[in-house]
Amino acid sequence: MLVVVEIAGKQFKVSENMNLVVPRLQAKIGDKIKFDKVLLLEDDNAKSVGAGTVNGASVEATVVNHDKENTILVFRKKKRKNFKVTKGHRAQFTTVHVDTIKH
Repeated sequence: MLVVVEIAGKQFKVSENMNLVVPRLQAKIGDKIKFDKVLLLEDDNAKSVGAGTVNGASVEATVVNHDKENTILVFRKKKRKNFKVTKGHRAQFTTVHVDTIKH
């Protein structure tokens, strides 16, 4: 079974028993989370596409980990102006394990 679900404003293709890296969620490790915004539900030979979302479909997952990605350096320079700026950014993410898909 394959499902397209919207999590934190982004769309992810998920199936049961898979780990998924999503933007940081406000949940503790071990918490159960339910995602109701299912956009597409594909079974063995049937597809369900909702007008917005599929009615009655949901994805249940467990929070596994919170972490940060590697540092991304942003360097700006203007030649002949003595201007140089270096900034860094580390995006935070959450790893979830998809337990069940209900429809």
